[in-house]
Amino acid sequence: MTFGERARNAAPEGDANGHAPGGPPVEARVADVDGVPMSALVARVPRPRAIVLALHGGAVSPAYFDAPGHPRLSLLRTGAALGFTVIALARPGYGASAPHAAEVAPAGRRVDLAYRAVDALLGPGPRGAGLFVIAHSVGCELAVRMAARGRGDGLLGLELSGTGRRHHEAAAGILAPQNGNRLPPARSIRDLIWGPGHLYPADVIGHRALQARSPAYEGDVVPPWPARLPELAARVRVPVRYTLAEHETVWSPGRAALDDIAALFTGSPRVLVDEQTGGGHNLSLGHAAAAYHLKVLAFAEECAAAGARSDTRTDPRSGNDPTGE
Repeated sequence: MTFGERARNAAPEGDANGHAPGGPPVEARVADVDGVPMSALVARVPRPRAIVLALHGGAVSPAYFDAPGHPRLSLLRTGAALGFTVIALARPGYGASAPHAAEVAPAGRRVDLAYRAVDALLGPGPRGAGLFVIAHSVGCELAVRMAARGRGDGLLGLELSGTGRRHHEAAAGILAPQNGNRLPPARSIRDLIWGPGHLYPADVIGHRALQARSPAYEGDVVPPWPARLPELAARVRVPVRYTLAEHETVWSPGRAALDDIAALFTGSPRVLVDEQTGGGHNLSLGHAAAAYHLKVLAFAEECAAAGARSDTRTDPRSGNDPTGE
């Protein structure tokens, strides 16, 4: 069966309760990595085409990639239907690792934990062509670091969304440090990232399953990220795809913004950019999520095909441990 044939049946509508019929279940898992419990939502298939690692943004849980009550919008379920094992990892400092937030704050520690959590969650099972990473918003900081250092050359590819170099004019005042606080008030952020409201199912906005407390270290990560991105992006040696939502309210929209990001990945063999029609900042939770996920997974399929043909690609389980700054 071709990717196109699988894609026609990849986004399940679900039953009256919003549960997806058939297919592998989405399971909550916890893996121990040297005493740090790392939690995730996992949709596992017996013989995966590849492994897709999904990294959520700030103040949200891994359920970002499994839209509550809307299986058709779920990256986990769509990816599994297309033959990928998908792991939506609670980033270090979230989920089960929240009590260890101070310990995992260093960048190199977080990169190492992410890779080793994938290893622990998968065990000795098949991994197909390798590991592909998709990240959203603050999760892009971890994803780019994973690709830029150590084991990063062994990745199949990288998808980024909800990030950029210049803030949207609507966000500039909100995201600026206020009264000595490194992060703005939660209410102002919520109004910013969930607009315009008509782009999302009403019952998804503010859903309890999506809510999570941001670890304190993100106050040191978020403000300098636009300035740090160019140096890290230049180290990436794998294919990259960058998506900007049509109605993005955090980062500057438009063609110039797409070209600006593409120009940073000077070492990547292939860089694609796309504007997602009908999308808002939280791309994986909006009405456009199914379209977005199918395009991302098509890119992952291309990367997997290239990885399967390569005899020289580095195994993502080998190589030097990533380092921090």
